[in-house]
Amino acid sequence: MYVNIYKRDFFIWRNTLLDYAEGLFLGRYWSDTDFENRRHIELFLLYGILTSLLFVVYYWTGKPVLGVGVFTLFHTICLIIISMLNPLICFKYYRMPFWGKLCVLAGKVIKAYLLMSLTVSLAMPKFTVQSDGLRDFLVDFLNSTLETYTQKYASGGGSFSTVMGVLAGGVHVVLVGVLFIAGMLIVPGLLVILYKLVQYLYDFLVDRFVLRRVFRYKR
Repeated sequence: MYVNIYKRDFFIWRNTLLDYAEGLFLGRYWSDTDFENRRHIELFLLYGILTSLLFVVYYWTGKPVLGVGVFTLFHTICLIIISMLNPLICFKYYRMPFWGKLCVLAGKVIKAYLLMSLTVSLAMPKFTVQSDGLRDFLVDFLNSTLETYTQKYASGGGSFSTVMGVLAGGVHVVLVGVLFIAGMLIVPGLLVILYKLVQYLYDFLVDRFVLRRVFRYKR
């Protein structure tokens, strides 16, 4: 009796995790779950946090974590091949055995890894300041910003104008920092969304004009 209960619970958890993974990796077009119809802002932010952390580690140490950020021609070809084969793999996903589904989801995980690595590799050249000179760069930015605002308000004369210049410069620095952090959290997710839109359009065209005519199936 207890064995049957444990087996039942195991299959329930397995199917739940499988449905979640299918909604996450198959996407709105191929998945039959309601995952894509619900908002998952936490996943959007989690992806941005993870990508940013991997970028910071690579930037600070010069060593990529699990190769994330090293995007070569080989990785580009792999991403293109996986993306082009996506409709051919996904349209038969729900007819596959369990092990076949796991293989497809593993390929989806590899594609997600490649997208993350591509994002980090695109961001690295944008940071021209080396990690060992970052502190001096930030100090110079702070001093130059405060000096600019102080001189701007100094024309009014008096200590109050100087204080206003310092406050305005401080607000400027804080806003730049907030926008920078927000960009690191949001931009990776936006790039994934852009990729998913292109993939969705490609899958739609291949499905409607190729797969349905060749294999004559209905969704």
